[in-house]
Amino acid sequence: MGMTRQDDVLAVLRDQRIETPSWAYGNSGTRFKVFGQPGVPRNAFEKVADAAQVHAFTGVAPSVALHIPWDEVDDYGKLVKFATGLGMQIGTINANVFQRDEYRLGSVANPDPAVRKLALSHLLECVDIMDVTGSNDLKLWFADGTNYPGQDDFRARQERLADALASVAERLTGGQRLLLEYKLFEPAFYHTDVPDWGTAYAHCLRLGDRAAVVVDTGHHAPGTNIEFIVSLLLGARKLGGFDFNSRFYADDDLMVGAADPFQLFRIMYEVVRGGGLGAGSPVVFMLDQCHNVEAKIPGEIRSVMNVQEATAKALLVDRDALTSAQLAGDVLGANAVLMDAYDTDVRPMLADLRADMGLDPDPMGAYARSGYGEQIQRDRVGGQQAGWGA
Repeated sequence: MGMTRQDDVLAVLRDQRIETPSWAYGNSGTRFKVFGQPGVPRNAFEKVADAAQVHAFTGVAPSVALHIPWDEVDDYGKLVKFATGLGMQIGTINANVFQRDEYRLGSVANPDPAVRKLALSHLLECVDIMDVTGSNDLKLWFADGTNYPGQDDFRARQERLADALASVAERLTGGQRLLLEYKLFEPAFYHTDVPDWGTAYAHCLRLGDRAAVVVDTGHHAPGTNIEFIVSLLLGARKLGGFDFNSRFYADDDLMVGAADPFQLFRIMYEVVRGGGLGAGSPVVFMLDQCHNVEAKIPGEIRSVMNVQEATAKALLVDRDALTSAQLAGDVLGANAVLMDAYDTDVRPMLADLRADMGLDPDPMGAYARSGYGEQIQRDRVGGQQAGWGA
């Protein structure tokens, strides 16, 4: 790798942006137990403060996504001002239409029109919040589905869903977008109304330029070739963003790259190949994780670092050599080009980049030495800890 090549890679890495989720800083866990930790935030302001720590030590995480109503505040303008004072921005707004009793049989696809109206009202409320926070993206994930054959009509549910999405899209203004997320299963076990990228893509096509698909890396069947999905959506200009996490079995929401760092590298290569990382790219790179047994802020820092390392390796792929091998039908040669990049230890390069940015080369160590974790444990006594409502 020549000096010019390394300079090009470092320039892209310097400008990379990774959004962290507010709920990763609160108490979260599985359906069976949410384990509380000392020092976790008690409100949205403290979540933003914790997210600012991740940015302070990595330099590439200047925005935090909100989840409504988990992050409800009386004055969103005040929250924006608080975030700005910490060098942060409010990012993606995430709607929640899966935790009220009324949503037992679904939200926007529910057979009861009163429940559908309730759900749509919440989605439109989220757009109102976007108007105040300056957020560009509204991310929608629906737990809607059924548990038993015959429970409800597939076609009718799709029509109800489409009607709700159309109403939301009509409400958007300026550069605001609707990002539609899909999930194979859970909590609905017989069928899910938005189970895969194809269903999400079909709905987004109907909605036009204001709608794009979100790929949550934990929402697929075992063995799914996620990088192929990424490539296809990028080519169709319908990849709106990522929810990065890792899974071993189901929707584990573990630190990204923890289960399969090679998969993360393959995904990031297709992002680079498809132009999803450059200036002006519409792709939002967000973490979506629930740190159940590990510390919250260090877990987010580690995830950001894992994405950076996978991105660096993807940028190091010799595209000319790869294309030559592919066109020549050199199967082993083409694979070797990818593996050479993946096997490169990029940690020294990223350490140098952080030092050049005025950051500690070791974000994890720097955070541990900062004393912030101990400080919030002392300060955040009393009040109600923030959780994901499970």
